[in-house]
Amino acid sequence: MKLYYQPPEYRLGRYLSSWLSVLLVILCLPASAHFYPETTLDTRISNEKKISLKDALSEIAERHNINLNYNAKQIADLSVSTTIARKKYHSPEAALHAVLNAAGLEYKKIGDTDYVIRAMKEPFSEMVPSRLLAYQGGGGILVQITVSGTVQDENNNGLPGVNVLEKNTSNGTITDIDGKFSLSVEGEASTLVFSSIGYTTQEIPVGNVQDFSIQMQTDTRQLSEVVVTALGITREQKSLGYSVGEISGEEMSRVPQENILNSIAGKVSGVQIQSTSGDPGSSVSMVIRGATSLNGDNQPLFVIDGVPVNNTLNNVTEFGSRNEVDWGNAISDLNPDDIADISVLKGPSAAALYGSRAGNGVVLITTKSGKNSQGFGVSINSNTVMDIPFRYLPFHSNFAAGQREGILDEGSAYWAGPELDVGNTAPIWNSNGEAVPLESHPDNAKNFLENGLTTTNNIGITNAYDRGSFRLSYTNMFNDGVIPGTNLKRNTVNLSSSYNIAPTLTVSTNINVGQTSSDNRPANDRGANPLNALYSVPQHIDIRDLENFWVPGQEGVQQLSYSDGANNPYFLAHALQNSFFRNRAFGNIILEWQITPSFRLMGRTALDRFSEGRETRIPYSYNRNRRGAYGLQNLYRQETNTDFLATYEKEVGQFSLTVSGGGNIMRQEGSALTNETRELAIPGLFTIGNAAPGSIQAISTRFDKAIYSIYGLANIGFREMVFLDLTARNDWSSTLPAANRSYFYPSASLSLLLDNMLQLPDFVTMAKLRAGWAQVGNDTDPYRLEPVLSVLPDWGDVKRLGVPSTLLNAELKPEIATSFEIGTDLMLFEDRLRFDITYYELDNENQILGIRLPNSSGYSAKQINAGLVSSRGWDISVGVTPLNGPLRWDMNFNFTRNRTTIEELSDGIEYFQLWSEGKARALTFVGQQIGDIWDRDYVRVEDESSPYFGWPLLSNDGYLQDRSGIDDLVKIGNFNNDFTLGIQNAISYGRFTLNATIDWRQGGEFYSRTYTYGESDYKSQRYLDNFIQYDDPANLPELLKSNPEEYIIGVDNRVGGSTPERGGFEFSEDSEFFPGTDGAFIPGVYQDEEGNYVENLGDPATTRFIPASSIYPWDFARASTFDASFVKLRDISLGYSLPEVITDKIGMRDATVAIYSRNIILWTKAKNGIDPENAFQPGSSAHGQFRQGVERWNAMPWVIPVGIKLSANF
Repeated sequence: MKLYYQPPEYRLGRYLSSWLSVLLVILCLPASAHFYPETTLDTRISNEKKISLKDALSEIAERHNINLNYNAKQIADLSVSTTIARKKYHSPEAALHAVLNAAGLEYKKIGDTDYVIRAMKEPFSEMVPSRLLAYQGGGGILVQITVSGTVQDENNNGLPGVNVLEKNTSNGTITDIDGKFSLSVEGEASTLVFSSIGYTTQEIPVGNVQDFSIQMQTDTRQLSEVVVTALGITREQKSLGYSVGEISGEEMSRVPQENILNSIAGKVSGVQIQSTSGDPGSSVSMVIRGATSLNGDNQPLFVIDGVPVNNTLNNVTEFGSRNEVDWGNAISDLNPDDIADISVLKGPSAAALYGSRAGNGVVLITTKSGKNSQGFGVSINSNTVMDIPFRYLPFHSNFAAGQREGILDEGSAYWAGPELDVGNTAPIWNSNGEAVPLESHPDNAKNFLENGLTTTNNIGITNAYDRGSFRLSYTNMFNDGVIPGTNLKRNTVNLSSSYNIAPTLTVSTNINVGQTSSDNRPANDRGANPLNALYSVPQHIDIRDLENFWVPGQEGVQQLSYSDGANNPYFLAHALQNSFFRNRAFGNIILEWQITPSFRLMGRTALDRFSEGRETRIPYSYNRNRRGAYGLQNLYRQETNTDFLATYEKEVGQFSLTVSGGGNIMRQEGSALTNETRELAIPGLFTIGNAAPGSIQAISTRFDKAIYSIYGLANIGFREMVFLDLTARNDWSSTLPAANRSYFYPSASLSLLLDNMLQLPDFVTMAKLRAGWAQVGNDTDPYRLEPVLSVLPDWGDVKRLGVPSTLLNAELKPEIATSFEIGTDLMLFEDRLRFDITYYELDNENQILGIRLPNSSGYSAKQINAGLVSSRGWDISVGVTPLNGPLRWDMNFNFTRNRTTIEELSDGIEYFQLWSEGKARALTFVGQQIGDIWDRDYVRVEDESSPYFGWPLLSNDGYLQDRSGIDDLVKIGNFNNDFTLGIQNAISYGRFTLNATIDWRQGGEFYSRTYTYGESDYKSQRYLDNFIQYDDPANLPELLKSNPEEYIIGVDNRVGGSTPERGGFEFSEDSEFFPGTDGAFIPGVYQDEEGNYVENLGDPATTRFIPASSIYPWDFARASTFDASFVKLRDISLGYSLPEVITDKIGMRDATVAIYSRNIILWTKAKNGIDPENAFQPGSSAHGQFRQGVERWNAMPWVIPVGIKLSANF
């Protein structure tokens, strides 16, 4: 049994008890309860003031942002009581029911925001000319033939309310409730035009056809004209002066992902998604328009239904030695099936209303609700995907363990021993001293790793009634990992509810409660990582012989291993366990009061709270903790936000005005309790009480933080042509000194609709110019002003306290990000060609930096405000509809290019270091780009008059020599891509839909420590293949000197091999190495005692030979630095909607079945079996960031996922 300490306040039952009590009261109110009179036209209201039904419908359409299709003549003489018409109804359905019922009319919902109005008794199939939508009275219509047919949606359901018009005439009709129509036209030369809001217009020639079957295609561009912006305010997209990326919930859930951020990859320009390991549950980074903060993880603020939620990226801890575990970032707790839509506020102009929290952009997530449901409904989604490994690290299987030819040494890390599969024999670890044939086992990785399996099931219940609506959903996800013994589990409950307390007063709530857990998370990096151990097992060993990972009779004490000091991969996968649970609840309660038709008030309180327990069990015999280890950590974090917003709307002549003002109080608190021992007294007993004397390390921390804010915004429009937005926010942060804690963040943006201002060509559907300017910020963490004492590990029986090694700054200021962007939106040829182009500039100043201090100061660094980081880039989205008919094909291209430069640092500071790994360093000098990777230079001949100018100047024993001073460093690349391009395809025909997203990232470099270790130990097939090939040793000097640039100059040239057949040289008798024929050398020159250059080019008399296994250029990072370009098929799905003849029989509204796959690597420039996206190394660093551009044993196999998804609505 695994036990965690959980303080009572952590328990889920207490998270939202007050909210649930309120909610139960709301839900238990009877639907038949009446707070106001029944909506009827009788004598009780006969004397009331009335308005025309047309005006009432216009008000409903505007208030609820919906589109209404109706026959103007049908309602011309009808009116409705103002009491009924101007009540504040909870949903558009309730409002339409109230105003239409008395008039003998009803509505039919035909899209997310589209409705058709029809008579209750008269079917539309009995239409006469006086009821035609486009009919004009007078002389009548010349009728020659009558055509009829059925119009259906994409699910083959009859589509009512579709306009059917004879082209170039006023002759037309609309479809009835079953989608049927009948129309008399002039003749076979006529053309029928089918149109409906939310669907693409189609033109069909009549010809000799009199019975038509038409299928309308959803026009997603029309249905997404309203977007969610800062503070949850909905705006018309045409009025925005800045760029907002949008993703629908359908796109997010079409191909399920364990972390919703993976579903965004390739779908929004300006956004970079990067996974740390590829393992389900690992952290995923999201960076918007480049990383501009030098002192943080650059993650955006996530706001879910108005609730800011914590999503720190650096969620990595280490219990035991080299047992680093990435526990995943918390945004993965959200279930994709609950998402309605996502808005990405890219720049400060879009995000300025979030002030000091918006320095890295904002992601707004809206979850599904029940307000648009038609009565009671049930939705079910179930999907299963299997991840089938198919490509592994291309390590060779040519040689057994050992550093020299013919000598087996199973304790050696090198794979350069006796050649395999050629008849060699030797005693091995499990042969009881008997010599056995040495045979290769190239399928060790395949035999160890497993097919991953993920199953996700979701059920949702919705209902809408006159007074309110709700949606309740439950999701269960279970994953068995590719690495044996690992898993991930998630259970989530989501509730959205709304209720009209009074005609002008509405209360609503959104609550998400869930638990994410795992019995075992794989470790990263070296040490406890099973992948590291897997690729350390020599190829002469069958890994299946290690599957029973305990020595018989020593279970729990001694692992079974092929060599003392080597970890058994099965032991690390099963016996060493890193488990956790995370209980999380977030949600809000909102009260909205429509005081007058023009003035409304909103108040909201929101909570995000989680507790997390982590436990690590390391048994005896782990090679880094021989006597085992045990660790416990309990985390708690809570954030509350209380805010209000008052809004006034008014139209004055040709101007429209919306003014809002409000405020927010944010409070955060958290704590962490950590207990660890790296030595157990009794094997197999995992408790802190079993710690060896003096081995316990205990750390307890807590923090509090608050931000007070006020803000205001004004939206001014003129004749649907010009829109001006102005916002302002002031923050007071508790983490900043009193004199510096008040900061003002303004923004302004302008939108010009050229298509409404100018007479543009007919092919221009919409043309908009926009520009924006804004300031936002980043404050700092708590307790960065004054030093506080920390608890250090005991020194024997002595307790110790410590002070920070960084000299803190009591005058800190927040980072300030000032941004400008300009762009254009174009829609051409009836929206078949679409452009969204943005150029942006962002300057981030007052960077909070730690500068190094001399050891004599008593501190390692000093904290200051300094520096200016600038970011420049392009976000470009292009949409094309090549086919628009029964077969529809939509393509979208999302292009991103960003460059971030350090313009200034503090006086005396020439560069900023992001990380140092092995021999590589990510340094940025003033005036250069962030992401530059630097390497040591090698010593070379610098005499330009020498014939050896530029050649490596080797040591006297034949090795490369390095220069490691700061002035000697050589830039070998940059970890940022040159550009990224996402390509989305959507093809539909009949009941079939095909969707695919391709993610292409071009350029950039990454440093692979997997290859540094693998090639220095002679394991990589690439390393063997890159020895320079030759035919005759006597001609080697001539061959090498024939092309010095290719064969000599550089750090990765070598000649020789591990056997004579592979080019190996024989060591002379006076060689310092053991005699053999596995010699090799590095081309170059060395100096004799007189300082003369001596060629090291293969002449046995002068060449310094080295064993082939020992020739790797360890001191130079460029030997294992690779191009990061890749192309991935992010997702692909083929769906089929079941016909009504099937769904009707089993009581379904609709049902869809789909097969899908995801994250398939199509191509990498490196061709080394490493996913370049995973060059994002977890672990601590000097500046709180993952090490982007570094990969160390993130060696997950490439997989082909095969999934199936079933969706049904009842």
